[in-house]
Amino acid sequence: MLTFTALGPFQAWADGAPLDLGGQRQRAVLARLLVAGGRAVPVHTLIDELWPGDPPAQALSTIQGYVSRLRRALEPGRAPREEAGVLVSAPPGYALRARTEQVDAWHFEGLVKSDGTPAQVWAAMDTALELWRGPALAEFAELSWAATEAGRLEELRLIAVERRADAGLALGRATSLVADLEAHASAYPLREEAWRLLAVGLYRMGRQGDALAALRRARAVWRDELGLDLSAGLKRLEADMLAQRLEEPAADPVVVTGGGVLRVLVADDQALVRTGLKAMLDSEAGFALAGEAANGEEAITGVRETRPDVVLLDIQMPRLDGLAAARRILAGEQPPKVVMMTTFGSDENLYAALRAGVSGFVLKTSPPEQILAAIRAAAAGDALIDPAVTTRLISAFTGRTDPASPPALAGLPDDRLDVLKLVARGLTNRQIGQTLALPEEEVGLIVKSLLEHLGLFDRAQLVMAAYESGLVTPGGK
Repeated sequence: MLTFTALGPFQAWADGAPLDLGGQRQRAVLARLLVAGGRAVPVHTLIDELWPGDPPAQALSTIQGYVSRLRRALEPGRAPREEAGVLVSAPPGYALRARTEQVDAWHFEGLVKSDGTPAQVWAAMDTALELWRGPALAEFAELSWAATEAGRLEELRLIAVERRADAGLALGRATSLVADLEAHASAYPLREEAWRLLAVGLYRMGRQGDALAALRRARAVWRDELGLDLSAGLKRLEADMLAQRLEEPAADPVVVTGGGVLRVLVADDQALVRTGLKAMLDSEAGFALAGEAANGEEAITGVRETRPDVVLLDIQMPRLDGLAAARRILAGEQPPKVVMMTTFGSDENLYAALRAGVSGFVLKTSPPEQILAAIRAAAAGDALIDPAVTTRLISAFTGRTDPASPPALAGLPDDRLDVLKLVARGLTNRQIGQTLALPEEEVGLIVKSLLEHLGLFDRAQLVMAAYESGLVTPGGK
């Protein structure tokens, strides 16, 4: 099948093989017809837009030559006198004839504008964003029509990102979305919808204070950049949060394991804490208590005997503390995710926990919904540490050496180092793929290979390795 891609490097393909489209200006003819969306483009418009202000004397015959060669490339089996079926004559010019699914930009736009249930919108936006392989029409950026179309498509991409997030919040996926929403709002601070989604996502995780702080950040940015206050919509959202008029935070969907529930082992030396955590798990659908432990040694034994999905592990316990127990647990074959619990949240403890390879931490004083959200996030492979906390920790401990630090990164190729730098900046695989014009699946494989090469097993450890090695620095690029 013949297909065309404009969301990234411009190319035409025949059954997955790239076609020779000729030189830059000849390729621009096809790209301009693609941008027209199947409508005819007059020849004089092609001339004016390909040679702005200074067309050559033989511009008409040159365009005709381009079209003839493009037709041969697109339809190599067409007989000499047979009418073209793809790049057709449409007086007073030419048009591209293709089905929507043959052109990534056309398919993308149709998906972005589609409606349906939150689940349907989520799936449609996911499919739309997977079509992106880099900036649209970048090789024609000096031509005004291409720059205008690239801007329009980029706006649609941002709308797709926001529609996907909105659908995800409606589906109860706040925990897995908030990191992406934080990055989106930081990258596009003047977009009202970006701040609304971030604030609602934080609120639905039970983080009302962080949600209000996000709106305060938006207000500060808008005043500095535009001299404006928040929009009426964001002001209403802020007022509703302050008055607690919004709906209760929605729970994220439980990650289903072979047994149909998340099995959690609770390890804390205080019986009262264990009792409270067990009651919390018993009262929440989709969770089950796999076992309990009163010290680090019991936790290690419990993991070996019960094979839980997630371990809630107190950071300070007698006989064998939580950090030492975490290292032992995570060194095992197919280890569970480990979430550290702490009372004080000191930088020393949190940094040590990250270096041990845990998935994150929660304060013992956190409300039940926040602890449950942390368990879900850990099971799904998400980070559990706010960007502000991570930045503080890294700033405080960058340059610290440790005998157990991973080997130097000098032997890694540049493409692997590029991915590692973006992991250290907190980008998801999807965001890294969009930044480097790589498929999300390929990014996942690169991350996996980095973990294997460095002898690590958790994404948080990659972040630590990048900072400790000096590959990236706090506040650096």
